[in-house]
Amino acid sequence: MNRNILTVPVQKIEGTSSTPHQDLLAVEEPLEIRIGDKTVAITMRTPGNDFELAAGFLFTEGILQSSHELARIHWSDSKGRAAGNSVTVELAPGAEVDYERLERHFYTSSSCGVCGKASIEAIAVNSCPVLPKNAPLATQAVIHQLPEILRAEQKVFDRTGGLHAAALFDTSGRLLLSREDVGRHNALDKLIGAQMLAGKTPLEQNLLLVSGRASFELVQKALMAGIPILAAVGAPSSLAVETAQRFGMTLIGFVRDERFNIYSGASRIQ
Repeated sequence: MNRNILTVPVQKIEGTSSTPHQDLLAVEEPLEIRIGDKTVAITMRTPGNDFELAAGFLFTEGILQSSHELARIHWSDSKGRAAGNSVTVELAPGAEVDYERLERHFYTSSSCGVCGKASIEAIAVNSCPVLPKNAPLATQAVIHQLPEILRAEQKVFDRTGGLHAAALFDTSGRLLLSREDVGRHNALDKLIGAQMLAGKTPLEQNLLLVSGRASFELVQKALMAGIPILAAVGAPSSLAVETAQRFGMTLIGFVRDERFNIYSGASRIQ
């Protein structure tokens, strides 16, 4: 199994002194995601929970609708591939993927710079779950405590300082699951993938906290998982706010130092 932390030699500078030092880095390597014998995506990620990442990616991109469409996920054979950097998803009998639509879909991902309106409409086309209106409810006190709980769970971040995290909570603030990765979208895919494989989606009674900013891509993935409340330690983007408002999601930013801003869906926060 690939390591998620790498030790490297560095020169540590303090004032005018220079000393040799060993530093810890979060590993970043490509992961190839295959459906059968067809490559559908390559993403840069931190090794670990790779089967969850593959499942979560296919689910949040609207390619798979539930775990029932999966027969199994396994490491790909090593023909021309680095060991541990390729996973294959085998579909259950009767499950089908529209590969032409799949290719068109990836051209309209949020990272490609396409029009925001087109990106928002793509979510509607993918039939994301309808969020429960004005539910669930969470208190301001619960939102305030989420970053401290997540920070205590960031084991690899503590050693490297180089990872994003996503965490799922219930409305009382109890941590249900967390995942880390060098990519914020990968951390969320790992988390959602774990819940999808466990048959727990849609996550309509849960809160999500992400360690960085709230981008359109994170809002899109949370919507596909049916998550009604998304909180971020950092700022949301304009398209993230517009998307949250369009689909009735509660979007919260700058959750730190006993303060936060509610950009959409304030009725769920008491």
